[in-house]
Amino acid sequence: MTITPTPEWDEWWTEAAKNSPQNLSEPFESYCQMPKQLGKGYVRDIEVYPQVWLGIENYEFYDDVLYQDCDCDHPLQFAVCLSGTARDEFGGQIKEGYTLISGGGIQPKMTFWHSQSEVSVGIVMPPELLATFFQTVDEEIPPQLRFLAKGNDWQTLLYPKTTIAIQTVAQQIVNCPYQGMTKRLYLQAKVLELMALQLAPFLAEQDGLQPSTRLRNTTIARIHHAREILLSHLENPPSILELAQIVGVSDACGGLRLRTLLRGFRELFGTTVFGYLVNKRMELAEQWLRQGHACDGQYQRTVAEVAISLSYSNPAHFATAFKRKFGITPSECFLGKKSVLRR
Repeated sequence: MTITPTPEWDEWWTEAAKNSPQNLSEPFESYCQMPKQLGKGYVRDIEVYPQVWLGIENYEFYDDVLYQDCDCDHPLQFAVCLSGTARDEFGGQIKEGYTLISGGGIQPKMTFWHSQSEVSVGIVMPPELLATFFQTVDEEIPPQLRFLAKGNDWQTLLYPKTTIAIQTVAQQIVNCPYQGMTKRLYLQAKVLELMALQLAPFLAEQDGLQPSTRLRNTTIARIHHAREILLSHLENPPSILELAQIVGVSDACGGLRLRTLLRGFRELFGTTVFGYLVNKRMELAEQWLRQGHACDGQYQRTVAEVAISLSYSNPAHFATAFKRKFGITPSECFLGKKSVLRR
């Protein structure tokens, strides 16, 4: 038996959204449990950038689902299916081994089939934002990607093969170990990484033609300023977009572009913005843990408190990151054991 949406379908989802618990500490995220009439699971939507939404679906219907869409305006979408299968009536399918790039434009009337259970990650955004993340020197969408922004024309649907790197990033998004602004910062980086990996075949020619550029002195100064901001706000850092705006986002006077910040940070400091932040947070965690051990008779931060202070919602993830950095666990550090590894 296959489930086909009924007129009550939208009402069930609307009611489920109203009754789903929301995390007030995550203002950029909405959570919706699957309607009990359909199955179990959830859908999470996170606004990682203005107008850029990350969707995480983990559900199990009572049966497979078959539904039909009418002609409609469709945004640009990237999707990775970690388990389960979805396919359209023309043979295109997203499943283990394949991903989806659904271009902006007019989506024709189509019938879709979804397997009973599915875990997937999707990114939805206006196609013109490609010029923000992947742009030419003229601030336009690169020629290799313009087929993804069809306007009033029929959209382009692609089902590229997946890679281990794509599957890894998608899994990291689903299992994000952080909360608050750190979570948003982490997901911003992962969304950009996922889009880049899926678009890599189309950007390969462009990347091969573009010579490496040297950063100007004013740009270098602004990137160093961005680093200082991160260092002074390790417990509650700004998002990548906010960081770029603080140090000088592109405007009529000419400022630091988001992509220049990301590329320049790696060039100057040998790591990503998020990688740098995690590294410094681990150093701060070690400092707090060793201070706690040394302060006999006074208030000490426990390992769990240190993890929470650094926005780790799961102490196990904090312990893994800490051991990767120092070669010992946070508990061992708290008890005074010396680090055996430094990176």
